[in-house]
Amino acid sequence: MGMEPPACYPVAVLGSLRFWQSSNILNMDLPAMALMIAFVTCMSRLFFWVCRPLHQPRLVSYAFPGFIIGTSAYLPSLLMVLYPVEEVINVEVLCNIGLIYYAFVSGLEMNIDTILHAKKKAASIAVAGIIFPLVTGPAFYYLHRKLYEVCPLPLEQPTNTVILHWSVILAITGFPVLAHTLSELKLLYTGLGKSALTAAMISDTYGWILFAIVNPITVNGEYAVYAILSTLIFILVCVFLVRPIICDYIDRKTEQDAWDDHRLLYVLMGVFLCSLITDVLGCHAVVGAFVYGLILPHGKFADLVTSVSDDFGNGFLTPLFFAGCGNRINFKSIFTQSNWPFIMVLIGSFSLPKILSTIFATSFFGMHTQDGLALGLLLNTKGAVALIMLNNAWDKGVFSVPTYSVLTSGVFLMTAIVPPIINIIYKPRKRFEQNKLKTIQKLRSDAELRILACCHNPKHATSMINIINTFNPTRICPMQVFGLYLVELKGRGAVALVADHIERPSGQLGEQNLTRTQAELESISKTFDAFGEAYDAVRVDTLNVVSSYATIHEDIYNTASDKHTSIILIPFHKQLTSDGVLQTTSVVYKEINQNIMQGAPCSVGIFVDRDLGSFSKVDFHIAMIFVGGPDDREALAVAGRMAGHPGVRLAVVRMVLFDEAAEVDTSSHAEAKGILLAVIDNEKQKELDEEYVSSFRLTQVNNDDSISYSEINVHTAEHIPTVLNEVEKSGCDLYIVGQGNCRNLKVFTNLSEWSDCSELGVIGDILASNEFASHASVLIVQQYGYGGMVIEKQVKRINTSNHDGFDSLVVKSE
Repeated sequence: MGMEPPACYPVAVLGSLRFWQSSNILNMDLPAMALMIAFVTCMSRLFFWVCRPLHQPRLVSYAFPGFIIGTSAYLPSLLMVLYPVEEVINVEVLCNIGLIYYAFVSGLEMNIDTILHAKKKAASIAVAGIIFPLVTGPAFYYLHRKLYEVCPLPLEQPTNTVILHWSVILAITGFPVLAHTLSELKLLYTGLGKSALTAAMISDTYGWILFAIVNPITVNGEYAVYAILSTLIFILVCVFLVRPIICDYIDRKTEQDAWDDHRLLYVLMGVFLCSLITDVLGCHAVVGAFVYGLILPHGKFADLVTSVSDDFGNGFLTPLFFAGCGNRINFKSIFTQSNWPFIMVLIGSFSLPKILSTIFATSFFGMHTQDGLALGLLLNTKGAVALIMLNNAWDKGVFSVPTYSVLTSGVFLMTAIVPPIINIIYKPRKRFEQNKLKTIQKLRSDAELRILACCHNPKHATSMINIINTFNPTRICPMQVFGLYLVELKGRGAVALVADHIERPSGQLGEQNLTRTQAELESISKTFDAFGEAYDAVRVDTLNVVSSYATIHEDIYNTASDKHTSIILIPFHKQLTSDGVLQTTSVVYKEINQNIMQGAPCSVGIFVDRDLGSFSKVDFHIAMIFVGGPDDREALAVAGRMAGHPGVRLAVVRMVLFDEAAEVDTSSHAEAKGILLAVIDNEKQKELDEEYVSSFRLTQVNNDDSISYSEINVHTAEHIPTVLNEVEKSGCDLYIVGQGNCRNLKVFTNLSEWSDCSELGVIGDILASNEFASHASVLIVQQYGYGGMVIEKQVKRINTSNHDGFDSLVVKSE
């Protein structure tokens, strides 16, 4: 018996050289798919960059290439190049892989404990925002059908499945998209942002539950109950049987730092295994991926997974899915109708049920109507779950072309218009004007002192506690301290951190396998909590801000305004080394400090820590250098408060300027204010200085032997370092100086050109320089201006290797 010939299959060969002799290289699968991927990636990045001032979410920018491809249907040749029909299957495969990854990361970001322990207000708002759209959804659907009665395109039959899909899509909220929107708008750490984020987490969780119920109904019809029950059993098995086993293994490997590419690959393959199981059971594959992400341990492992796979998953695969959603919208089915304006009104009104229900719910908790409106708009932000349901309804023929186009347009429109509208109607910066004169100088002696202490790491937290301790909290003058941990926002993975810590119950986060950021937050929280426990007159609250360093100062502004603080304390960008030299830790910290000082809603203090240590010395010597101006008056008020602490000796040294040192600098103000006004302003500041110094000497110096006051005449710029050296010889643990705002004097203008750190001012820069050879720490104080600080110019960077700074701030006096 002869051997049978091998099986053969046809192979299409376009050209032996595949380039010079082929008819069209785009007829091959790989080049055509590569062209489409390149188009989607480039156009989405371009749209995101162009619309960045409008704070558009990435979801909208990802869908933008799809809109272009969809509208290119009027140009068939362009459409065939960008989206050839024969490549649809290949692209859909990549889209589904990206969708599975997106669902997995969404589950990895969700924190069930935060949801279960949510406060009543957030839970009530979330439930109201789901129930009311579900109830009113059918009315909107039948109104949509009414508008399309004369449409030549056929509509689907109004079955229960269609109405259920329509209503659920309008009801759910996209938590990851909303978190990034809040971060972009600098509302994440306001009361509104916290309520919106927690409510969005609850709403998104309910959205996944509704999707797990609705999808089997669409796919399996009368057998949907079996798919739902089997999926529920699968989830219970994952949570109660698989989770303890896999978490124990992952925690053990994470503690040993034993993760490598092979072990990580085995764990990540569980995403596709769970997706396959739920798909076979009759539910969607993304449900399995979401559940798998939900049962994996949070903390260090979750951070590792997102950092390794985020660029490929969210930067490459996910945009293809969202672009496909935009591509399916048939704008012709909307704008070719004679009553298209009414259709657009209908699309715009999709957000009304959630807005009205949110306003109704927030009114019970005493929130303003404006906040309720903003919260309702924010909760209309849609995410992946809504688009998955839309695509699933499209694939199964549940929605017709007009219905899909109208509803998908509504989803993208609601998500796109939320950021610019919120940015217009709800700007926390406007509230700064209501908190005039938030300074220590204007604070009553028996009023509570509220301090916002910023830190980038646990060492900064210790430094902040040491300087705060000198403010002398007592029962008569209590203190509330807000420790603010500043975290740089890096990619989508930071959303998990945000969700994990906002309104998190104490003790919820474990002590093992924390990310570096989580571990630092725990350490900072313990440092501040220990300080609060040591004093009955001190209340402590630890917060965290996750934002890009370029705009993190805006979050600090909002937090300070929300907490009604009188002063913001920030660490210097240099730290003391073992050799006793101040060395730069991060240049970015310097830029953050400069940004904070340009528009803070209260006074600001930069602390240069030269190992101040805990405030336990019996003889603690503070030197306050007074020259003149609002910053020096604020610094004197700070020094006077510290002088009330037992064991503190305060020496106030006033530099009295004469001759050359007293000449007014009118060059920088001649154009903006006029020479005469500059001189008048200088005289006004002198009067205020005399009045405040006289009051200080009368009320504190004459009644307290531990406070001394002296005056030293200064005639030239060379006398200033001499005076500082004389003060240093007397011994000092802490210097307190003003930043120097509103000193319109030539001597300080000339000296500022030689300053390395202009945010410290001339005196502060000298005291903080390594050449000064002092072991004393320095606190540089800037006072919040009269009626609000007006910035004359932005930061001016000088092109030298040793100098960079910014122009002086101009205070508008009333």
